Amino acid sequence: MPGTELRQRFSRPENDHHIMRSWERFLGGEEPGSDTLRRLIGASWRRCHGEVDPTRDQAPPPMPGEALHGVLEGNGELIAASGTVMASARDFLSETGTVVVLTDAAGVVLSVEGDTALRGRTENIHLMPGASWSEASCGTNAIGTALQIGQPIQIHSAEHFCSGIKRWSCSASVIRDPVNQSVLGAIDISGLNDSYSRHSLALAVATAGRIENRLAKHEMGLRYRLLDQYLQRLGAVGRDGLIVFDRHGRAVKANERAADLMTRLAKDRVEHGATIRDLQMPWHKGRIDPQQLPNWIDRDWIEPVQVDGDRLGAFLVLPDKSALVRRNSSHVVANPGSGPSDAFGQLIGQAPRYVAALSRARQLVRSAAPLLLLGETGVGKDAFARAFHDNGSTAKTPFVAVNCGGFSRELLTSELFGYAEGAFTGARRGGMIGKIEAANGGTLFLDEIGEMPLDLQPHLLRVLESGELHRIGETRPRKVEFRLIAATNRALKSEVQEGRFRMDLYYRIAVTTLALPALRERREDLAPLAEHLLAQIAARYQRPAPRIAPEALRALHDHDWPGNIRELRNVLESGLLICEGEELRAEHLPPDLFDTTPPPLLATGNGPCPGISPLELAEREAILHSVRLHQGNLTSVARDLGIAKSTLYVKLDRFGLKESVAILRTGER
Repeated sequence: MPGTELRQRFSRPENDHHIMRSWERFLGGEEPGSDTLRRLIGASWRRCHGEVDPTRDQAPPPMPGEALHGVLEGNGELIAASGTVMASARDFLSETGTVVVLTDAAGVVLSVEGDTALRGRTENIHLMPGASWSEASCGTNAIGTALQIGQPIQIHSAEHFCSGIKRWSCSASVIRDPVNQSVLGAIDISGLNDSYSRHSLALAVATAGRIENRLAKHEMGLRYRLLDQYLQRLGAVGRDGLIVFDRHGRAVKANERAADLMTRLAKDRVEHGATIRDLQMPWHKGRIDPQQLPNWIDRDWIEPVQVDGDRLGAFLVLPDKSALVRRNSSHVVANPGSGPSDAFGQLIGQAPRYVAALSRARQLVRSAAPLLLLGETGVGKDAFARAFHDNGSTAKTPFVAVNCGGFSRELLTSELFGYAEGAFTGARRGGMIGKIEAANGGTLFLDEIGEMPLDLQPHLLRVLESGELHRIGETRPRKVEFRLIAATNRALKSEVQEGRFRMDLYYRIAVTTLALPALRERREDLAPLAEHLLAQIAARYQRPAPRIAPEALRALHDHDWPGNIRELRNVLESGLLICEGEELRAEHLPPDLFDTTPPPLLATGNGPCPGISPLELAEREAILHSVRLHQGNLTSVARDLGIAKSTLYVKLDRFGLKESVAILRTGER
């Protein structure tokens, strides 16, 4: 702040005599008329004149216990964020003749800590929990005036408005909400006049900053937990829109369909140009106020989110009333036996092997037994897992998906099982719920389960057999009940024989199995599937879907699709980005779609690499063989070769194979 404004914040004890004379003149009806009186103090005196008794020698009596309990409860987060600061004040203010005072936004004292020798004097003036130190109650004082002007200020001796408080020297700074910058309270350093120090105001400002940082950290923790709940809820919304509101009623996240559905549902009742971020969820005393909801929102669409007693926010689920209406009949082929509640009817395909897989799926969905989905990378195992979950009564329960190949051993452990507060360095305050626990009552989908580290598998097996889990760092078991759906592109029976997967876990997760055909085995589904995917991709980019030209369809039909549906989606998205007309033609498709030469990694021989020995050449061939075997999954390759993943990267670089691996992995996506 500018120097003149900064000087307004600090008291000058050497001016006490002049300021006292100014106060006496002011009470006598004259203007203070002194250059030594700070402008902020003069303005405060004028606010207090006629409102506050200048002879007051203490704050009004503290509120009774029951009322104080309500105030403390209402400011629980502020008190918790200030706990460390207030506790340490007992030590660092010992024998200093000062105390630290925490108040709420109205100036009501919440806590007092500091030099115990000062306790009798602070109680005499009611500087104690439950007492109000607002300007309206006590006249000009650091707490009340700081709250009034919203800025830090120091008030010393004669500057106080009430005569009985002029023996005190006080410095206070407001504490602001990290979300909306509203004033939550104040922190004050007070002592008798001889304790005056300019550093007291700096200490108050720094302390307020520490409390604000702790509040911000707590707010972020709640936000992360809310988003965790969003990710879990996302699996069950299907084609509905989902908007997430934080506990302050602000829209903070939405899925892809929310904006379009909001426009459709609200129609002319939403102002032109209004967006999701313009929505506000009206809260009143921790509850949604239905009277303040926009008239196009049905109260039944709102799902409050509360976890472990913490109100995190709310979900607004916007129903897609046209969920069963397709873009046009060529984009979706209805599967035999599909009905309004048949989630498998949303899947695209008429090929015999695919129809057989759907038929078996409809039989298996009646059972809650663990299910193992088998198939190459990208065949749609995740879509089948969601369909199993969305079918029937489980649709409203949590659907939690975890990719076992996407984490290190340590991260996967905490991701699955969660952890208690303080379980390890860097653990979140309050701990974290694991994905297994989050799936309680619903479905847990473990993708790439074949990548799960061998030493972690017994822990999962124990949960499946006992229905209990222990968070990391906890001894108390937690009951869990869920349907397990696992998926893999590996031959798990062979993995069991090779000692890379536990036999007991295999038979526990493979009570029932469902094999999904590769895309090259269902070429008759290519056209409707491509049109359906293209419509989805175009909607994401908020543009009309072009039709697919016959020559482009032929090119798609002639390709072998080693990456299956995931590769098809990638090819269509790439083509859409450069297609500017109403037709997606062959020229818009990636050039390598027409290249029949296998990528370097898939070739049986790329020729020797310069500068490497015959032994290294043999090592290179072994790496090539393993990468082909595991379809580019480097975690599996490293495990297969018995080397660290970091060592594998070094060898890929040494043998010039990085680009080849990238080509293969891009094709799979």
